[in-house]
Amino acid sequence: MENPTDRPERPNRPKPVAGRRFYDEQNRQVTPKQYRGDRPDRRADEFADRPARPRGRGGSDNQPDSEPGSRPPFRERSDREAGPRGGGQRYGQKPAVDRSIDMLFGLRPILEALHAGRTLEKIFLLRGTKNSLVTEISTLAREASIPVQLVPVEKLDGLTRKNHQGAVAFVSPIDYAPLDNILSGLFEEGKVPFLLLLDRITDVRNFGAIARTAECLGVQAIVVPGRGAAQINGDALKTSAGALNLLPVCREASLQETVRFLQQSGVTVVACTEKADEAVGQADVDFTGPVAVLMGSEEDGISPELLRIADVKLKVPMAGQIQSLNVSVAAGIMLFEVARQRVSAE
Repeated sequence: MENPTDRPERPNRPKPVAGRRFYDEQNRQVTPKQYRGDRPDRRADEFADRPARPRGRGGSDNQPDSEPGSRPPFRERSDREAGPRGGGQRYGQKPAVDRSIDMLFGLRPILEALHAGRTLEKIFLLRGTKNSLVTEISTLAREASIPVQLVPVEKLDGLTRKNHQGAVAFVSPIDYAPLDNILSGLFEEGKVPFLLLLDRITDVRNFGAIARTAECLGVQAIVVPGRGAAQINGDALKTSAGALNLLPVCREASLQETVRFLQQSGVTVVACTEKADEAVGQADVDFTGPVAVLMGSEEDGISPELLRIADVKLKVPMAGQIQSLNVSVAAGIMLFEVARQRVSAE
């Protein structure tokens, strides 16, 4: 039997290492401790020149030049990023109030604005409130064709958190013009009236796009109803590309009376509706005289009472499977036909 002491000496072998294996300069396997002791850590060499990451609140690898512990520069969060705790609204939610329009709140300030002749877009009054100020506001608003809506207190609280006293009003960014003054002025100047009537167009972007097209094609005034029309706000002004600052807008209490007034003044009222039998461009209709184009709402078109008293009814010819057009596109087609005939007549 071999004596253990007679065995040749063997070098000490490193213990097996689970996972990663380490090797020295002679490509011999060593333990992690030997590897770190005999040879500097390569990872430390690779990142020795990189500046240290700032410590403290606000530190970020994206800001290597910032001092340790410094905060990143302040940046306002967008509506997409802002949440309920950030002072904004959830993404996809519309703000409750359009901040591009001046707001008045309180019975006395609104009453003074009406007496001063300021153009108000809309007035909200607390439902069930009865006093002399509310009665006077309602009377003056009715005379000025300003829409007044009776709402619960939750609606007013959603518009402003200040002490509204049951009354909130929006100041219009434009001044409305009287239709009779515009029409008489056109006849006195020897111009042929070219007007556009909008029956309950409620989308502000559609309204702005229509106003832009109308101004480009020579429309001299836009007529909207006192109730059920789109609110002229910052979105409408932006979409119109400034046309609403150039083109007069008339707000009338009743479009039915307006249509009858235009007809008595010698203006032909042309209604654009899919219910018509003749198509624009194919019917023998003369647009070179005084004309007013009537367009209906996005949902149900022109109201039956207006459609009944219109002088001419035309539709836009379509050959596709979708038998409907956006109202701003349909208005552009109708207005272009009028402008085309007038240019050809000259």
